[in-house]
Amino acid sequence: MLSVVVAPWGGEPVFERGGDEPHDAASTMKIAVLAALHRAGADLDEAVPVVNSFVSRAGGEFANDPDRDSDPVPWRLLGGTAPLGLLAERMITHSSNLATNLCLARAGHQAVAEVWRRAGATRSGSPRGIEDYPARDAGLHNRVTARDLVRLLQSLAGEPELLALLERNAFRVDLAAGLPPGTGVAFKNGWIPGARHCVGLVRPEDCPPYLLAVCYTGPLASGADGAEDDPAARLLARVSAAVWARRHAVTGAPAAGRRPRAVGRRPAESR
Repeated sequence: MLSVVVAPWGGEPVFERGGDEPHDAASTMKIAVLAALHRAGADLDEAVPVVNSFVSRAGGEFANDPDRDSDPVPWRLLGGTAPLGLLAERMITHSSNLATNLCLARAGHQAVAEVWRRAGATRSGSPRGIEDYPARDAGLHNRVTARDLVRLLQSLAGEPELLALLERNAFRVDLAAGLPPGTGVAFKNGWIPGARHCVGLVRPEDCPPYLLAVCYTGPLASGADGAEDDPAARLLARVSAAVWARRHAVTGAPAAGRRPRAVGRRPAESR
């Protein structure tokens, strides 16, 4: 299943393919955890004990597997403390699973559910932590749709510091790989064997920004960090490049070298 939703920033989708089809959320749910921390006014200087034991939503405890984590930095701090801000940063920039569960423990599941609700999500949610397999086996699944991921990123419009952090995502092998070098993009991707997704706010220099969400579930997704080992990453890059080529149509902006037709004075736009 390949789902694609394209929308101008602040506008409704102009293209949709399977936008409401549910997919395993993978690491895209980390955007909602970040927003929940921020909106709770969390003290980013708080020293958080770095542990690898978490309360399962099904009862009991669960732990993360360091071999399944893309970021070694939080693991080097295990048994000590780390600033909450550092953990939030590594959760986004290097997709740390350990940091995510530590941040989720601070934010709380209800606050994360409220982020999804405020975004207007209809078929997405993240009721459990990363690798909370007892909760998964009990029927609690982290799910997303491409349409809801666009809504989630749209909901960050008044939080530029969160978008700035998303711009520092280190894994630029899928959506970002389909853009010209140096193009501004605030994005979060997620990958597991059998699925690779990405949602991003793309900021071209020659037209207004636009949103793109691509969710793929299928055999092309190897779960590898790098595109050279994951055909699904290359697929997402091709979709991103195709949307980039049509960016002026997506955003309603005239292409370079064209002047818009005079149609009278336009009313002031609300911001």
